Amino acid sequence: METLSPLYAVVDLGSNSFHMLLTRQLADSVQVVDKVKRKVRLAAGLSEDNILSEQAMAKGLECLSFFAERLQDIPEKNIRIVATATLRLAKNRAEFIAKAEAALGHKVTLLSGIAEAEHIYLGVAHTSVSANKRLVLDIGGASTELIVGRGFTVKKAHSLNLGCVSYNQKYFSDGTLSSANFSRAISAAEHAIAPIKADFCDIGWQCVLGGSGTMQALAEMLIYQHKPSVLTLDFLYQVQMQLQNFDHINSIDLPGLSTERSPVIASGLAILIALFQQFSIKELTLSSGALREGLLYEMLPGNRTTNIRQRTISALSQRFHIDQQHAVSVKRQINIIYSQLKSTWNLPDGNALALLLASGDLHEIGLLLEYKYHQQHSAYILKHADLAGFNQSDRKFLVSLVLLYKGDINLAHIEQQSALDDETAKRLLIILRLAIKLCRRRKDDELPNYRLWLNKKVLNLSLPEVWLMQHTLIHDELKQENDHISRLGYSLHIDVDNNSST
Repeated sequence: METLSPLYAVVDLGSNSFHMLLTRQLADSVQVVDKVKRKVRLAAGLSEDNILSEQAMAKGLECLSFFAERLQDIPEKNIRIVATATLRLAKNRAEFIAKAEAALGHKVTLLSGIAEAEHIYLGVAHTSVSANKRLVLDIGGASTELIVGRGFTVKKAHSLNLGCVSYNQKYFSDGTLSSANFSRAISAAEHAIAPIKADFCDIGWQCVLGGSGTMQALAEMLIYQHKPSVLTLDFLYQVQMQLQNFDHINSIDLPGLSTERSPVIASGLAILIALFQQFSIKELTLSSGALREGLLYEMLPGNRTTNIRQRTISALSQRFHIDQQHAVSVKRQINIIYSQLKSTWNLPDGNALALLLASGDLHEIGLLLEYKYHQQHSAYILKHADLAGFNQSDRKFLVSLVLLYKGDINLAHIEQQSALDDETAKRLLIILRLAIKLCRRRKDDELPNYRLWLNKKVLNLSLPEVWLMQHTLIHDELKQENDHISRLGYSLHIDVDNNSST
């Protein structure tokens, strides 16, 4: 039985935090069973001579003793435990690793900087939807990894000895968030990045992704402001200016920024600004996975290189017993209507269409609970489910579509999403609603050929007269739809085609 499939565990002894990820395979997807995170800040225990202090080791080993409790029931072949930058640097790492292995009862693998970078890239490739050629950035506690690749293939990887914990000690040790401290930190990071810049730029990329704590914290600040979670250099400068208004690191209080991340946000931000400036990055989007996910997918049986979104949708469809044949019918009509209105409405391809089709797959996910409030149930499930391949903006847009695919339209749900501009979001909602209305009978062979065109703000839908006479309920509901989409600034006119019977 799928529910009795074995657990998989990945433990990451990072420079800032120790993480443990527990998962199992379920319905063609990866289900997260548990996550444990402890702020050990191992990098802060390194002396100038790269000797790890007894206090830092004790704190780390205490954390691992907690992790050991959870690992004891998991098959050994399903466990990966890795150490990263701080232990690469520590001269007394052998002592700590030996004690760590004794505490855990399992082998600890010390990853090289390149191996860490490659696993980070694969974690991104397995869990994120983006252009095929990508630059991946990861700012850790004591190192920063840069990887450029295509699909699941790493083209170039590098690990730099600069991280948010080590830079915090070096450039913000007095806790002062001054312009001078920021300038010194940014300049030092740019100096470290400059020698490898040309090799990466020669390969090139179409998009930039990152998922480390610094980037996640900054994205959460944008989400708090109801903005797309896309990082730009202007936003980074804005956060820098806000931080400089605080007298001390301990007094940082920015909306949307967690107190846990505050102590190292300035140093992480300085490194990220240097990366943006050196590589002329216009925008960075969050990845859904990184090192731990790269290690996990390496263990999982079978080929896991299929489209992550489709895998997520397929898993949800199975788990919630969605009528997949009906979903296919709805998506077919979405594509037909989309193609007929694309040029008139200047509709975008790519992610916008992919999200619209995903809503066709998932709009009935809440039916398993009950019919009466199934749209609210669908929205709740999509709001809280593990949607690998969908970022926060994508998720919010999906939620708004399933809430509004039929019935009254609350414009607030459109205005609260940030994946698309409001007008495009309204147009995609209209397409979804019409596609679902036309599929009301849930029989593909009963759908006629039809035309849909726009005259100013009037949508004209031409349907065969015979078909309309045979489907009076759908005809009536299409006429009622005019009242609903008027909330979106459009009207719907049903044009009876007397010359066609199919």
